[in-house]
Amino acid sequence: MPERLPLPGPSFLRERELRAGDRTYLLGMARPTDGPDGWWLAILWVADGESVIPFRDLAPDAGPPPEPPLARLGPAVSGALSGLILEDESRLQLRLATLAPPDDPTRPWRTALVIRAAFRFEPARAAAMRPNELAETVLAAFRTSIEALHRP
Repeated sequence: MPERLPLPGPSFLRERELRAGDRTYLLGMARPTDGPDGWWLAILWVADGESVIPFRDLAPDAGPPPEPPLARLGPAVSGALSGLILEDESRLQLRLATLAPPDDPTRPWRTALVIRAAFRFEPARAAAMRPNELAETVLAAFRTSIEALHRP
């Protein structure tokens, strides 16, 4: 699988800018769907305008850390959405996965930064938000979490 992928399509929401060092990227989100058992599903990506960038482009300047990028991204996303994600049997109902695995599992930062995200939200909090507002909240949390990847 190549490190870069074509854009998944137009973003459901207005794309958000992300600055990392001297580069500017765009964050997008496919139209979210409601999955089985109350899961909210979306595809999120970071692009340079032409294609989806690899995680490596947002690694700290000193180089990618040894752990996979999702090991840093998962806690950051759950923290940014604190109180909105449902907790069931002491487990946050959040799942993140890359769209495509890296060619070399020992180099997990060399894969396209396209994420499949699944959430189950606290019903009372989610019911108080419009669908677009919920999607905006998730995209903002994704942006905050991606910015954290670039920091050491």
